[in-house]
Amino acid sequence: MGRTVLLAAPRSFCAGVERAIEVVERVLAEDEADADRPVYVRKQIVHNRHVVADLEARGAVFVDELDEVPDGATVVFSAHGVAPQVRADAAARSLRVVDATCPLVTKVHAEARRFAGRGDTIVLVGHAGHEEVEGTLGEAPDRTVLVETAEDVARLHIEDPLRVSYLTQTTLAVDEVGEVVDALRERFPALRGPGSDDICYATTNRQEAVAAVARDADLVLVVGSANSSNSVRLVELTRRLGTPAHLIDDASEIDPAWLAGARVIGLSAGASAPPRLVEEVIDALRALGPVTVEERRVAAEHQQFSLPSAIRT
Repeated sequence: MGRTVLLAAPRSFCAGVERAIEVVERVLAEDEADADRPVYVRKQIVHNRHVVADLEARGAVFVDELDEVPDGATVVFSAHGVAPQVRADAAARSLRVVDATCPLVTKVHAEARRFAGRGDTIVLVGHAGHEEVEGTLGEAPDRTVLVETAEDVARLHIEDPLRVSYLTQTTLAVDEVGEVVDALRERFPALRGPGSDDICYATTNRQEAVAAVARDADLVLVVGSANSSNSVRLVELTRRLGTPAHLIDDASEIDPAWLAGARVIGLSAGASAPPRLVEEVIDALRALGPVTVEERRVAAEHQQFSLPSAIRT
């Protein structure tokens, strides 16, 4: 018997990820004539091990912190953004900075500064330890508190309940954030939020797309790395809809036992996963028998972000 693959669309790279990768590629091209001037990248440029390995093979040096970067060297900031203190440290070290922060993350940082500037306590909805969250917290550390769930909201103590704002990590599950924001509004009726949703268009679109295939699938495979927040959310959302789902870095991680009895397989990929990995999964399934591919598209994406001015043209 053949299988049907329901291909969620949109999937794979978003505009912010494409921009961040292009930033590193361009900086590498600038410095390729000088092997003694490696290009450093603080943290993973995007959360995908295949992307990182490819850029490492081309000469990028990934570091956890700036103290691993020699004075005066070139460093790229990842798509997830950094706290102002990191920028200050780079300036003090005379590092040449090329900022690949996603513009949608930059928007959240600007909102944090605006809310803090008017005296609000900022409730940031996000996952502790995530690089994007660390960067946003750094914009107003004395005025920001982090919550992950609606239960966390019940434990909040805020000095002035009339001056409360909220922001969110851009890669969260839309339905779960809604629950947290509802809990915040119930506790703090004067709550103010961003002018537009902080959860980015790509995260929302991929969640809607995976939901569209999950309802008709026996199994859903999501291509993405384990540290990719938006990829993990796709798996969690699918499971909440009642469909078994697994996160895989690539086709080599497919467990044949998952496929037993699965005639319809949903397939998606997080916003940081290269499109070629999705094609490789389809090829791996075809190696097991006939496969019919049907795409389920819920939105068209035409977003493009300009490159940072620090890159020479």
